[in-house]
Amino acid sequence: MKYLFCCIIFLFSLGASAQKVYEVEYESRADVSVFVCDYESQADLLVYKEDYESGARGNEGKWFFVDYESRADVSVYFVEYESRADLKIYYVSYESRAGWRNNSKKSLLD
Repeated sequence: MKYLFCCIIFLFSLGASAQKVYEVEYESRADVSVFVCDYESQADLLVYKEDYESGARGNEGKWFFVDYESRADVSVYFVEYESRADLKIYYVSYESRAGWRNNSKKSLLD
């Protein structure tokens, strides 16, 4: 019984760290304001858009966009100007390229 309880707790902790992201309409409702960079070298985080929720694990730059804010771990608002952003991202085409370039910003998505 104790083993089963530990397994359940472990599984829930895995789900809690997923990077499920919801895009809000208003900046005031967002946890983080995000700017999408034109160049990889400008970004704090390289983001890979996952096709499936199960692929978005941990705070590693693998995002899955959800349809409902209540299902998200973090809500983001995409800003037009870099100076207004808390976090600068660049979308990558390959999962292996995803990750942090500026670890000091990592706490924004924890």
